Amino acid sequence: MKTASPFLEIDADAARVTVRLDGADLSLPAGANLAAALLAAGVPVFRHTPVSGAPRGPFCMMGACFDCLVEVDGVTRQACLLTVEEGLEIVRAGPATAESADAS
Repeated sequence: MKTASPFLEIDADAARVTVRLDGADLSLPAGANLAAALLAAGVPVFRHTPVSGAPRGPFCMMGACFDCLVEVDGVTRQACLLTVEEGLEIVRAGPATAESADAS
């Protein structure tokens, strides 16, 4: 389901696949750029910075800024360098907590 977003999909008629974002199913266009597809689906925040917890989302869309980092299938990657595929498991990174710092 598409939420309110200022971003438009390039091909609204493209075949769609299901991915999971933070445990919730999301229908995205197959083969689309992952960062662009998430923005068009109404996902503005991809991660939070570890120090201040400030929200971050895609900025450069070419792999230079690292603001679109997400964990995809257990590996932290830049969403702007990935394409949408059936069954992707995407987790947004949150601010570090004292508990997670103690575990390392």
